[in-house]
Amino acid sequence: MRKAAIPAAALLLIGLAATPANAVDKVNSKKLRDAVTVNGILGHERVLQRIANQNGGTRASGTAGFTASATYVKDTLRAAGYRISEQEFTFPFFRDLAPATLSAGSTSYPTDTFTYSGSGTVTGALVPTTDVQVPPPATPGVTSGCEASDFPPAGDTPAVALIQRGTCTFAVKASNAVAAGYDAVIIFNEGQTGRTALVTGDLGQVFGIPIVGLSYDDGAALVTAAKAGPVTVTVTTSTETDLDAKTSNILAETPGGDPDKVLVVGAHLDSVVDGPGINDNGSGLSTTLEIAKQLSALKVKPRQKVRFAFWGAEEGGLLGSEHYVDTLPDADLAKIFANLNFDMVGSPNYVRFAYDGDGSAFPASTGPAGSGEIEAVFHDYFTAQGLASGEKEFNGRSDYGPFIAVGIPAGGLSSGSDGVKTAAEAEIYGGTAGIIYDPCYHKACDTINNVSTKALAELGDGAAHGIYTLAMTKSGLFPDGSLRAATRTPMPVAPRSDS
Repeated sequence: MRKAAIPAAALLLIGLAATPANAVDKVNSKKLRDAVTVNGILGHERVLQRIANQNGGTRASGTAGFTASATYVKDTLRAAGYRISEQEFTFPFFRDLAPATLSAGSTSYPTDTFTYSGSGTVTGALVPTTDVQVPPPATPGVTSGCEASDFPPAGDTPAVALIQRGTCTFAVKASNAVAAGYDAVIIFNEGQTGRTALVTGDLGQVFGIPIVGLSYDDGAALVTAAKAGPVTVTVTTSTETDLDAKTSNILAETPGGDPDKVLVVGAHLDSVVDGPGINDNGSGLSTTLEIAKQLSALKVKPRQKVRFAFWGAEEGGLLGSEHYVDTLPDADLAKIFANLNFDMVGSPNYVRFAYDGDGSAFPASTGPAGSGEIEAVFHDYFTAQGLASGEKEFNGRSDYGPFIAVGIPAGGLSSGSDGVKTAAEAEIYGGTAGIIYDPCYHKACDTINNVSTKALAELGDGAAHGIYTLAMTKSGLFPDGSLRAATRTPMPVAPRSDS
């Protein structure tokens, strides 16, 4: 398979031999690709931007902006002739009511609140874990806060734990600090290239104490100061959490197609609270919505049934797709032969990533059987267009996660999110090395001006091709040419909270 670090010419040559022996049929998707235009995708994006503008700059689940976005999706699908169902569920809603602050004496540090942090002000002694590493190791692997024994006794007076990013999830680190009796938590970045900026993330569960992030340099400075003598810090957060907030998944499926062979095509509908999410994930949502619209307009009669899913509360930890998979009756689950996922396909500093279903680039996170064949559909398409494509780790950080956790083959495309573009990738794809694929990732600046129309054109066509191919193929995925395995073997999936 092609790797992003390989020169473009080599990428294309490797691509010619990438297709597995039991590949899906070669399908001509040109008619659908021609119908799915950048202008059509941007038409949906403009509506999402207006919705965010009218609702406090956000479309997050649990807000009026999400409700309006869901209404737009339902109205568009109904107008295209689809029957709609809505799956409502509750989830823990979270947002900042005021910016977090962090200070030590007269020095204030840039900081931010972790999702599901508690609210309050804590002034106390700063206590680094016993295993912080300043300077950091050359490769990520710091285990700070991953074990209960990493925390010195908190004592009877207020204390604030200082933890370094790495290895285990933020939730594990914070839980260990709480169990050790700490009153607030600061997590600073690990320190390697791409892991130095102010770090925040999703804790995945509700905490009752303030939990904030810090850059590596600021965290390292506080570690040094704490080793030299007592340091007192003040941490303030102001947050809102509603454990029973409501949101929903929007589902629509083609009237035709074999109901015993269902392709689920998903994109998450929500943004983060802090921004309108026009790339994350307005781009994947709008692309999927436009493909559904044009598939109907062309009166395509798919061989398999295609079920379009627009997930709620992805930003809260894949909650919508997880709820869908967890509550689906066994008989219906068995009918799903594949899942395609489109999460961010318009990043301004983009790469053409396909999820690494066969584990050729990331052996530790190979997808379920059949995922490599889905990956090949996308790589082979880009090769046929004279375009290079790279591989994105199957680490469970988007809505395919619950599907691969029960053994359903999955795949999809991404233009990149918070990873840093390498020099090799910049040579192949253009753009700027040394900055992340989307500098407005999870920020208020993720507006319609943040979206690359070139990325939408290339990945939008790729998405249309992948959907059409799996909807129309007669065979593929497994050695006997079938679309569904006889049994499914669940595989472990990394939690979404990034370590």
